[in-house]
Amino acid sequence: MNGQKTSRPPAIEDHGVIGDLRTVALVATDGTLDWLCFPHFDSPSVFAALLDPDKGGHFRIAPEVDGSRVVHKQFYWPDTNVLVTRFYAPDGVGELVDFMPVGRAGRVREVVRRIRVVRGELPLRLECLPAFNYARDSHRVRLLRGGASFLSEKLNLTLSSSVPLDTDGRGVTARFTLREGQSAVFGLREGAPDSCHDTVMGHEASEALFRGTVDYWRHWVAGCSYTGRWREVVQRSALVLKLMTFEPSGAIVASPTCSLPESPGGVRNWDYRYVWIRDAAFTVYALLRIGFKKEAGAFMRWLEARIADLPPEQPLPLMYALDGSEVPREEELWHLSGYGGARPVRIGNGAAHQLQLDIYGELMDSVYLYNKHGAPISYDFWRHLRRLVDWVCAHWRDKDESIWEVRAGQQHFVYSKMMCWVAVDRALRLADKRSFPADRARWLQTRDAIFEEIMQKGWCSKRGAFIQSYETMALDAANLLMPLVFFLSPVDPRMLSTLDILRKPPAQGGLTSDGLVFRYDVEATADGVSAGREGTFNLCTFWLVEAMTRASVMRPDLLDEARLTFERMLGYANHSGLYAEQTGPSGEALGNFPQALTHLSLISAAYNLDKALGHRD
Repeated sequence: MNGQKTSRPPAIEDHGVIGDLRTVALVATDGTLDWLCFPHFDSPSVFAALLDPDKGGHFRIAPEVDGSRVVHKQFYWPDTNVLVTRFYAPDGVGELVDFMPVGRAGRVREVVRRIRVVRGELPLRLECLPAFNYARDSHRVRLLRGGASFLSEKLNLTLSSSVPLDTDGRGVTARFTLREGQSAVFGLREGAPDSCHDTVMGHEASEALFRGTVDYWRHWVAGCSYTGRWREVVQRSALVLKLMTFEPSGAIVASPTCSLPESPGGVRNWDYRYVWIRDAAFTVYALLRIGFKKEAGAFMRWLEARIADLPPEQPLPLMYALDGSEVPREEELWHLSGYGGARPVRIGNGAAHQLQLDIYGELMDSVYLYNKHGAPISYDFWRHLRRLVDWVCAHWRDKDESIWEVRAGQQHFVYSKMMCWVAVDRALRLADKRSFPADRARWLQTRDAIFEEIMQKGWCSKRGAFIQSYETMALDAANLLMPLVFFLSPVDPRMLSTLDILRKPPAQGGLTSDGLVFRYDVEATADGVSAGREGTFNLCTFWLVEAMTRASVMRPDLLDEARLTFERMLGYANHSGLYAEQTGPSGEALGNFPQALTHLSLISAAYNLDKALGHRD
């Protein structure tokens, strides 16, 4: 690498992530930090080269040699979210360690980048070029004793540096050479001091901070109770989910990025840096399964506060900002070129005002499980939940946009009806288990009515499968959840038939390609977004694994198939065990990265598949 921009920007999958439980940074295998929103997940970006290599801003540390002669390797320090990027060059080996300190109360929040040469000698180059507010705000650069400050209207950042910096007025650069055993440390933090000489870290100080951060993550992940066959990948998924937790409130974001495309070069580009009730509820289930009750409890308290604030007779918003406020309106940023030319770049989310009836089922299921495996819920929380269930009883027949957030008008989605059934069913179970007061007669009648309607209108005898909505005969992978939420027996003939149809390739009317599952047929589903072929949905593939696992009690052949599919899917993780939302036609990552839904469904599939396999090996 000669310090200039590479001809091909890093792909989505060519990244690891670091974070401090308030925000996340993406670091590419070439040493470029090309995504960081600061100070929080949903704050404007400071570095966004991932969405525009020229304008977005980046922070790069890499060897200043011919890029074709450098081999890159990136991995996590075991059992942590500390990222290591190695550069193997003809004349030396460099090791870049990236982390954001956690676990120290009162410490200034910062990104720490330490480059060390462990063999030979390496010429290196640093480039730090921020682009505040999605590259919309101008800034000034001020060189300081021991670093530089970047001053914008709404945010100031300071880079402490153990090597001299130069500036061109937009960013700072440095050229330096390190020999075996030498290191240079850089810290990017909020503020604009007159000098940052006292914050420049040497090797010993950075080593102490590194070890403290490693100890924090190791102590946290030691609480994982999963001891099954795929312990390492389950723990990595748990560490990823923890990174996407906003510690001050317990809220869990769907993903720390925005506008990474679901369709190569297309327009399916959305902002996921908010708290989806659905995603967070599923996350609670996954965390409870592997022993992380504290995180589940923190989200439950956040959820209770949101429901308590809900005006009477109002539907529950499907997503929130981190602080519990309304999600910002959707904007299109046409000044950014988009990842791989995928435009428009979007921030905010227009789906925030949709009606998605399924969220009530996911919410009530997570509350039921938390009450069972976490801690008993309070009576006041129950009163708020009871009000939601009464609302579901009054509105379950309404049309909605459902889990996939279609933008072509509301329909009677089968998945939404099923999750309304789950909401009422879990409420009844919870009321009986805790002897809570409830309108049991109405709830029972509603639950039975939903079930009968789904079996009559949601089943297509012609296709031999449950369909996406009453208005279409298209298939939907979301229906794989039917046995997972105990709506149907996993070996009910209708469920087995649906499973067999979904497992066929698209050319034969199914949704599965070499074990990987499309969420639906884009061409057969009017979702309101211009066409463009999607990748397979990683979440849906793990749902298929679980559905086959449960069906194996009658179809033993499906257990082997479930394991093969699961382990094949593990091969589509990136080099550090992370998943985006989708897997593209060439095996590339598509959609926002990393994605909570994918990692939590991996945990659930691993847990249940390992349990079904038992000691068979």
